[in-house]
Amino acid sequence: MPKSAPVRTATAQDTTVDLLVIGSGTGMAAALAAAELGSSVLIAEKTAYVGGSTARSGGAFWIPDNPILREAGAPDSPARAAAYVDAVVGDTSPRERWQSFLDNGTDTVDMLRRTTPMRFMWDKEYSDYQPEQPGGSAIGRSCECIPFDANRLGTERARLRGGTMEAPLPMPITGKDYRWLNLLAKVPAKGFPTAVRRAVQGIGGLALKRDYVAGGQALAAGLFAGVLKAGIPVWTETSLVRLISDGGRVTGAVLEQDGTEVTVTARQGVVLAAGGFDHDMALRHKHQSPALEGWSFGAEGNTGDAIKAGVDAGAGTALLDQAWWFPAVAPLPGAAPSVMLAERSLPGSFIVDDAGKRFVNEAENYMSFGQHVLEREKQGDPVGTMWMIFDQEYRNSYLLAGALYPRSPLPAAWYEAGIAAKAGSLAELARSIGVPEDTFTATAARFNEVAAAGVDEDFHRGSSAYDRYYGDPTIRPNPNLRPLSGKTFYAVKMVLSDLGTCGGLTADARGRVLREDGTVLEGLYAIGNTAANVFGKSYPGAGATIGQGLVYGYIAARDAAGKGSPAAAAGSAERPAGH
Repeated sequence: MPKSAPVRTATAQDTTVDLLVIGSGTGMAAALAAAELGSSVLIAEKTAYVGGSTARSGGAFWIPDNPILREAGAPDSPARAAAYVDAVVGDTSPRERWQSFLDNGTDTVDMLRRTTPMRFMWDKEYSDYQPEQPGGSAIGRSCECIPFDANRLGTERARLRGGTMEAPLPMPITGKDYRWLNLLAKVPAKGFPTAVRRAVQGIGGLALKRDYVAGGQALAAGLFAGVLKAGIPVWTETSLVRLISDGGRVTGAVLEQDGTEVTVTARQGVVLAAGGFDHDMALRHKHQSPALEGWSFGAEGNTGDAIKAGVDAGAGTALLDQAWWFPAVAPLPGAAPSVMLAERSLPGSFIVDDAGKRFVNEAENYMSFGQHVLEREKQGDPVGTMWMIFDQEYRNSYLLAGALYPRSPLPAAWYEAGIAAKAGSLAELARSIGVPEDTFTATAARFNEVAAAGVDEDFHRGSSAYDRYYGDPTIRPNPNLRPLSGKTFYAVKMVLSDLGTCGGLTADARGRVLREDGTVLEGLYAIGNTAANVFGKSYPGAGATIGQGLVYGYIAARDAAGKGSPAAAAGSAERPAGH
């Protein structure tokens, strides 16, 4: 992100539009869908930057059986997709909610292709998160935007939100690229060409006055480019104060910019797309865990404003105890945590709790990992401090925390802050991190035993295609398991972070917000992390967060304009979406 805030390009004033969108992440999809129908639209963004948590994400979107997948020859079908979502969601979310998502995926992707300059690709082999379930796909359903020239935004480039991870060189690294760059030292035949290709594109692009970005920034930039082309105004540094209702219908909102309140009347309705309550720690302690600290990767403006405004207007809520949990490297004092994605899956490592014991399949998807941690807390047996343990061969082989290259030493500041330790034996390492020596060494011995056999009988690490995606294919028979060996061992402290909360306002199959009694709050829609997760307490695949935001943005915009699809209308009965 730029060091100083960009110049705001619009001053808020009293006005009337067809559709008001609160939030500039996947809310931009709602704006584009509405504008394509001829509706006048306004986007209000609380922060100085456009893109929300979408811009800070990996940028993948999970939309089964979409045109990108079909054109690439991916094996999928509506029936397989429905069987899978049904299996992973169970009774944690209403069927009509996720069925409407599936039914409108193709139309959403087609709309994005018409209204933005983005081009998309399939992240082949990026497995669904629970591929062994009925209808699951080990070859994957996730897609993403190819690297995008952010300079297409012109002077508005400065308002694009920055990403979570920044490469030391101008290299637009996609999700597919990350897998092989992480294995550069082990699989140079794939890692090295990937690095060269992206470096040439990034550095060469600068020579041509192009600024290629990838991942979430590419998706956000592409959406923003479409918004600008459509002439949709985006008021930044403009907060939602309250919703306005007339006769039980939401008719607009009061917004605040620089201490001045303005009223925006919305003839068709208001779409709440302002993220979750990632940074409202009082709410998080109340609904999730009193042990949580402020380590969310969500955009800093995500403090639950839209959810609170919806509740004040009479909306119901659901799944407030849920988040897109994401384990991370513990932060230095005053800094943010570091992303930890592939690290947990790679061989030659394991994770222990403060008792010195393994407690989870380290390679499982990050939301499930967090749910296991919090379940221990609920049972009165908290995990406490978590440590990732690895040997020198591991350190010589893989990226760490998204920035430390193979063979590079751990930062001295990590040791000084107590978030890393190094020792000449496992017993010495146990003493360094304050876990019971006998228990820890027994844990390491047991791990080495199952790792040597290639079968994790204790936690089944490597049994899922998802586990293996981020493993090391040079290690056999299990790319996720290798015994620790040598004379140098490391421990790095972990924390439970997240990509944002995913509980929020209850909504129906048309994106309409519901009251606590299940009746529709007319004129009000909620999408993305402002709404209760379409997938309940589950995370079906990489990009499911963004996927549901994009699709429900499309659904909500069409419904507000009176153009709702038959598929969405089929699930419109007024029934509770809460649990």
